[in-house]
Amino acid sequence: MPSYRAPVEDFTFVFEDFLKVYDNKDLPGFDMLDPETVDAVLTGAGKVAEEVWAPANLPGDAEGCVLENGVVRTPSVYKDAYKAWAEGGWSSVGADPQWGGMGMPGIISSAVTEIGVSSNHALSMYFGLTGAAYSAIAGIAPQEMKEMYVPKMVSGEWCGTMNLTEPHCGTDLKLMRTKAEPQDDGTYRLTGTKIFISGGDHDLADNIIHMVIAKVPGEDGKLANDLSTVNFFLVPKFLVNPDGSLGERNGVSVGSIEKKMGIKGSATCVLNFENAVAWKLGGEPKVKKDADGKERKSSSAGMAGMFQMMNMARVGVGMQGMALASVAYQNAVEYTKERIQGRSLTGKKFPDQAADPIIVHPDVRRMLMTCKSFVEAGRAFTMYLNMEFAKARAGREDAKGDLGMLLTPVLKAYFTDMGFECTNMAMQCFGGHGFVHDNGMEQFVRDSRILPIYEGANGVQALDLVGRKLLGDGGKAYNDYVDLIESFLAENKDDAGVAIMAPALQRGLDDLKTATQWLFDNLAQNPENAGGVSASYLRIFGVVTLGFMWAGMAKSAQEALDSGDGRQSDDFYKAKLVCARFWAEQMMPETASHLMKMQGGAEVMMELTADQF
Repeated sequence: MPSYRAPVEDFTFVFEDFLKVYDNKDLPGFDMLDPETVDAVLTGAGKVAEEVWAPANLPGDAEGCVLENGVVRTPSVYKDAYKAWAEGGWSSVGADPQWGGMGMPGIISSAVTEIGVSSNHALSMYFGLTGAAYSAIAGIAPQEMKEMYVPKMVSGEWCGTMNLTEPHCGTDLKLMRTKAEPQDDGTYRLTGTKIFISGGDHDLADNIIHMVIAKVPGEDGKLANDLSTVNFFLVPKFLVNPDGSLGERNGVSVGSIEKKMGIKGSATCVLNFENAVAWKLGGEPKVKKDADGKERKSSSAGMAGMFQMMNMARVGVGMQGMALASVAYQNAVEYTKERIQGRSLTGKKFPDQAADPIIVHPDVRRMLMTCKSFVEAGRAFTMYLNMEFAKARAGREDAKGDLGMLLTPVLKAYFTDMGFECTNMAMQCFGGHGFVHDNGMEQFVRDSRILPIYEGANGVQALDLVGRKLLGDGGKAYNDYVDLIESFLAENKDDAGVAIMAPALQRGLDDLKTATQWLFDNLAQNPENAGGVSASYLRIFGVVTLGFMWAGMAKSAQEALDSGDGRQSDDFYKAKLVCARFWAEQMMPETASHLMKMQGGAEVMMELTADQF
């Protein structure tokens, strides 16, 4: 059975050495942070993850979810594990104290979330979706609705979901058919079918609050074939009485649960809404005149809340890719230290044994180093982005503008692609034993495979990066990011740690700049180029971004070694420097190959007719 160890030491390095978190007391919630408090939170969450959640992961996968008499039953080992996490407060670390949370900043709640995902991905999803749902309610719902729903969702008594996809409609929301008809009492009656709803029904919580997008019919009773009447609705599984007690069952039922490749402990449901009582969130969209004098509806606050929920989910899914790579890597390291097979190419390393442990072989180390360097840079970047979000919300002068929005599709797509690649590499380290369920490695591979699909497939994320994030503001956010990296390299040109990464990072950044200019020069003459090259462009962006993280971490590690007062051992810091060098030598060259792919354009991809495939 696989094991898990919370990476508290690495979080400590990222918080203290790299990001200097405790020097930012002016940011909301950061005044409560100190090394002892953060250690206690991470260690406490880690203890539950290691001792309760991780042991429930493999049996939960084997048992899966079942639909019985219209009710979804989760794996039997989940109930106590869910309760332990909820009662320990680990699901509410970042929630506002007025709703029963700890009120810690996102950088800490994100770390706790990573620990939960690594130890039990499927179980963590019930809490992750609930957090996104109650954040939306807390942001845009009327006060009485906030008071009725949010505290019980924060505590884990109730759960939440996000309902977007329909059988005929995924990303193209204008094709939705789910409708919400207004009633005289201010509520709506919602009818339609949603699919792929994670946690759509289960037996872990007393109530489930569904966040649903649907169209409001026009005066003629018909649904518009655009986004003008799409709205955001709250639909509880059980109606809630004025005193907060549960009332009758709402018109929401489970049509089926998906029999799927992975995350089998997470109930993925087809939900049928039949005249369900619903509440619209966010009020009416405002009507504004455009430059031509035509009246156009802006997005309602409810739709803005829905998009905020989706963006939170995208960041969360990206982090899940890194978290699964982390636990898979941990188990691969332990196995390769114990499994003996063959001898080192430079002679026996363990002459008293019949063979050497396979960790002596360069190709095994290549796979382990790829995983280690991705996971540690990915963790640093996730925390870095959380810091930037906090600075932006606080209006700090050093906030990096729209950096978070620019890099969200990069985090989601690159992290989930790399997460799947790394879980595969970790399984490969086990050889044939990795293919066996009892060792847990094939579960990590299966569980990670959904992540490039979730919350907008990675091809859509790449298009979003090119079409919206890059071109939407004329390249301003991108230019600011390039300036940030170039300024860092210029300011640290004499730093011994940064020097490990600097030449390779500069080459990668130059490739990114060339790729960006190619996009500006070629998209107009052939719009297909956006779809044809955007995946390679995003990959360049991801490799450069983690290279930037490694440059910063190498600087911090070298400073800790030079000062001699770091909290970690010298070996820990030296390993950081080696990983930075690995990223420079083995990963950064990817930017050149993807640039060459981009420069070929989309012409060859569009050459065949449909019948020729």
